[in-house]
Amino acid sequence: MRLFDSSGFSFSVFKPASVDPFDQLFELFKELVTHTSGDVEEALDWLRQLDKEYKLTNSNYTIDDFIEDLKKRGYLREEIKPNGNGNGVTLTQKTASLLRKHAFKQLFGRLKKSGRGHHKTNRLGEGLTDSGDLKSYQFGDAIDKIDMTESFKNALSNKGLDQIQSEDFVVQDHYHQAQMSTVLMIDISHSMILYGEDRITPAKKVAMALSELITSRYPKDKLDIIVFGNDAMPISIQELPYLQVGPYHTNTVAGLELAMDILRRRKNSNKQIFMITDGKPSCLREPDGSYYKNSVGLDPRIVERCYTKAQQARRLHIPITTFMIAQDPYLKSFVQEFTKANRGKAFYTGLKGLGDMIFEDYETNRKKKLK
Repeated sequence: MRLFDSSGFSFSVFKPASVDPFDQLFELFKELVTHTSGDVEEALDWLRQLDKEYKLTNSNYTIDDFIEDLKKRGYLREEIKPNGNGNGVTLTQKTASLLRKHAFKQLFGRLKKSGRGHHKTNRLGEGLTDSGDLKSYQFGDAIDKIDMTESFKNALSNKGLDQIQSEDFVVQDHYHQAQMSTVLMIDISHSMILYGEDRITPAKKVAMALSELITSRYPKDKLDIIVFGNDAMPISIQELPYLQVGPYHTNTVAGLELAMDILRRRKNSNKQIFMITDGKPSCLREPDGSYYKNSVGLDPRIVERCYTKAQQARRLHIPITTFMIAQDPYLKSFVQEFTKANRGKAFYTGLKGLGDMIFEDYETNRKKKLK
């Protein structure tokens, strides 16, 4: 039914646009497969249970139809299971890339495309990003950066527009642009899934979103991701959807050693470490390959090694920002001393807002020269 008012505008009952059943299920599937660390079959089992409870599909479009569409559109591929256990399905690289974009949209959706995506420092010089300040024109400055309004004002106040001179011209000054090398350390010790709280999935989402931010907006920057439990190891961006915790202690020293080793090989001067952790350091690897472990309290031997590494990073001009996703005052005391040793920063936070905090800190650091 249409209604017309006196101005000639027509009004009708609002009919929401129909949502494609595949798109509706796909949004949910992306969440589920992230929580299951890339285990497609477990994610699909959850999806079937949710469908049974909430009637997500109907006879015109079933979960089986959705799975077939996932395969046809290149999001899943069939594979033979090891040990002759039949066939299964797994994610494709296309899906892994999409999960990074999905995490980015969730955490950093408020971002807008801008500029060429280079980092600014507090040092002024040749570059592409205006500082908001003016400086006298010098030979070699780009002509299109001349501020004509201010230049004419200078001429008027000096000799008049008919006698404008080169010294009357002013140009927009710029921030010197720099590249950033970041190592993101993720704690994969067993406590990241204990106490009835899934902490690894938000940490994983942050890593996926940050990698998408850097590769899309700051392609000249470098992001390395490492995980640390009993030991530390680098992982690729492609491995993030499959990241899981293990029956591990927390070898923070090994993570810091690997992070600094990676950053030593980076040639640019702006370097930083982000560390996401929920627990105290509780493990060291001995020279003979054995492990020294102590989960009771803050072991002096372990924490002193952590402080030493924090000081070493400071001497290398590598600030460490710790995101502590636990609220234990006892553990905060360790983080406070660790941060003091590095002269870095620490955020004591739960899982809510973790992505915003890391994004804001990344954006803040890129505006200044860290070294």
